[in-house]
Amino acid sequence: MGVKAMLPSYELGFYALVVTCAVLYSGSGIFEASRDSMNRKAFRDGIKPGWHYFGRKMDVADFEWVMWFTSFRNIIIFALSGHVLFGKICSMTVPQHRAVMYMIYGLLAVLASMGLLYLMIILSHCLLLYSVALAKQKWLCYVAGLCCLASFKVEPFGSWQSGFVTGAFDLQDVLFYGGCTFTIMRCMSFALESSQKEEGIYSIFDLLKYNFYLPFFFFGPVMTFDQFHAQVSTRELRRKDDEMKSIRVNALLHVGAIVAVDIFFHFFYILTLPSDLKFVNRLSDWSLAGLAYSNLVYDWVKAAVMFGVINTIARLDHLDPPQPPKCITMLYIFAETHFDRGINDWLCKYVYDHIGENHDNILKELVASITTFAITTLWLGPCQVVYIWSLVNCFGLNFELWVQKFFQLGPFAKLEAKLSGAMSRRIRAAFGAVNFWAIVLYNILALNSLEFALLVTKRLLVMGFPESTLSIWFITYCGVQLIKERERILAIQQEEKGDKAKLE
Repeated sequence: MGVKAMLPSYELGFYALVVTCAVLYSGSGIFEASRDSMNRKAFRDGIKPGWHYFGRKMDVADFEWVMWFTSFRNIIIFALSGHVLFGKICSMTVPQHRAVMYMIYGLLAVLASMGLLYLMIILSHCLLLYSVALAKQKWLCYVAGLCCLASFKVEPFGSWQSGFVTGAFDLQDVLFYGGCTFTIMRCMSFALESSQKEEGIYSIFDLLKYNFYLPFFFFGPVMTFDQFHAQVSTRELRRKDDEMKSIRVNALLHVGAIVAVDIFFHFFYILTLPSDLKFVNRLSDWSLAGLAYSNLVYDWVKAAVMFGVINTIARLDHLDPPQPPKCITMLYIFAETHFDRGINDWLCKYVYDHIGENHDNILKELVASITTFAITTLWLGPCQVVYIWSLVNCFGLNFELWVQKFFQLGPFAKLEAKLSGAMSRRIRAAFGAVNFWAIVLYNILALNSLEFALLVTKRLLVMGFPESTLSIWFITYCGVQLIKERERILAIQQEEKGDKAKLE
């Protein structure tokens, strides 16, 4: 109830005004803190010389972002540009064999960048999981795949395998573990899809074509084997109407996002500030809340840029890859919270939806979510912070269902039925605001540190109670109402498209 309920335009305008003022006020506090801390000794490693003519230094605390646009920039441009040119030639000359050509290019690129021994390690895991797939037993595919994944994420097995790769350069560890772990996920998808195949099994070349598609190899996203195989097997390569225009627009948006982040890092040190808890503790509650929220937004932007660039390359190859993650600003439900939609789709298909089915049964949902987060913990690499992150997010996911089931009981259902759609929407938004901050607080554990997450929680819920707690809760409520309004408009548009399709 309340999904398509309208609110008065003046009420929505008030919500938009409140959110805008709050963001500007919080942002001004972070800007002043960044300006005042620019020359602090404690921030020397995280802030480097930047735009001297503006008198600003740059936040370089994020290793991944700096890596992409310094040491890895030329490699990315060279490898992906070569793939685009190679793919274009193949699609024009031998479209029926383009998957084989992509595989050859990917193998050569991996060999040139990481060496023969690394390639042999990858091929050995592919061969092992292909052999397991021949048995067509799902449980065996899971066991073998997770054991292979653990061999890269659990010591001393990970160091033992990485020791075979000779030589050393800045990106060796990143490329080694990225390529290996994504390979295991792809091989598991191949094995599970093969076990469901009614007749026979897919060939080893199907697995190699799938795994060595270069844009996905080192950093994903993971595209399930059934989707990849169906799309690369298509011989008639046709573009949808305005597809190239959409690809160009997306490419320009990604360039714009990169420039915007670069500008942002010269004025807001959102990544370096949380490293000094004594300094952060002197910030106002509003600035501290904005700092925590900004870290989540930035991580989403980073994921959107990385997967967006890769997806643009894949779309040029006539593929339909997993979309970038949903913006964290538009989230107030744990079930939609993910930064890697490829891994999320993989987990949902093979674990979460497989065990939880329609997600109505509390016990099945609990088992499904625990199993999903256990595999996610292994994927991220077992450690204290990941354990805590998995535990609280698993709890949040299940708590949503428990609350939903509780309020579906007879007395509450009858009470909500008596309310207007608008009032029901307001009540649900109030609960959604609490959920929104639960998502923020639970996820800054992994993005920053346990200490920073505890500091934010203490300041906003204990020391800031009731003034800061209630005011931030109300502002978040206003934001959730704006999200719900967008969802309402999208739902109506989808309904209209469905009605139009039926008439046609």
